[in-house]
Amino acid sequence: MTVPAQPMHDPVAAPLAGSELDPAQIRDLTQEIAALKKEKDAVILAHNYQVPEVQSVADFVGDSLQLSIQAQRVPASTIVFCGVHFMAESAKVLNPTKKVLLPNLSAGCSLADSITAESLEDWKARYPDHAVVTYVNSSAEVKALSDICCTSANAASVVRSLPQKKILFTPDKNLARWVASKVPEKEVVAYDGCCPVHDVLRASSVGRVKHDNPRAVIIAHPECREDVVKMADEVCSTTAMLGAVKRFPSAHTFIVATEHGIVHQLKLRYPDKEFIIADGCIGCRMHCPYMKMIDLVMVRDALVRGKHEVDVPADVAAGARRALERMIAVPRDA
Repeated sequence: MTVPAQPMHDPVAAPLAGSELDPAQIRDLTQEIAALKKEKDAVILAHNYQVPEVQSVADFVGDSLQLSIQAQRVPASTIVFCGVHFMAESAKVLNPTKKVLLPNLSAGCSLADSITAESLEDWKARYPDHAVVTYVNSSAEVKALSDICCTSANAASVVRSLPQKKILFTPDKNLARWVASKVPEKEVVAYDGCCPVHDVLRASSVGRVKHDNPRAVIIAHPECREDVVKMADEVCSTTAMLGAVKRFPSAHTFIVATEHGIVHQLKLRYPDKEFIIADGCIGCRMHCPYMKMIDLVMVRDALVRGKHEVDVPADVAAGARRALERMIAVPRDA
């Protein structure tokens, strides 16, 4: 089951520290973008890791796949995806009749780039009797060569649902290790890829933050290393983190082990709580430069000029859509 992306109502938010836009510029751009959305029949989707002012102009904020699914439910003919390239590809695959725009074509993903269609084909040849489960953080070409996709929220359910006992899991080795611990009846072979933002975090860093905040609850993304995951009170996707806070009503402080952009959404929903990034240094190690490559000027220009349109070849899109739709059909508790 996919949790619906959350509609946004906060029209203007404070910029990140160091933003080149002052509050007046942000307000003017926000108003201009709102008018352009109506004129261009567009919906704006923003990932949880985007800068706050971009999240604030979005119609929906959430995880990459849930945003693509959300786009299927709205009548808008144009999707402006404020995220990275593989996310815009997935949106196009699931919404083939809509125009999908990525405001900055340089917004890539190191994890998605860690595996190519060629390397997956070689890997499949080495393990011919294994089912291929591919994390959505991957290119459309890689998805098209896979049996089924998964998200960090449903990865264990997807693997559990397959009839095959042997699984090739790509491209994130840390997520694969976590899935293997949840589904011990399967034999999971992990591809050697990772998200640098999550993989750089060490238990020693989390331990220092915990030492200074002994009553804090630790929430970690499953893309983190095993030593970090073992320290966590909750292990879940970024969107699930928003709900996880509710399960600790008496807790005031939360140590968050994922990209620091999620703190904006957490603070919007829980203004009375304190959120600390697990490395103890916001904007340092837990920082994805690709997720910070889109600003309000780029969003405005994407709407005005129709740039940059993302397309996926028909044969690749068909294979990727099959893998994504198979995943969507899997019950969460499978």
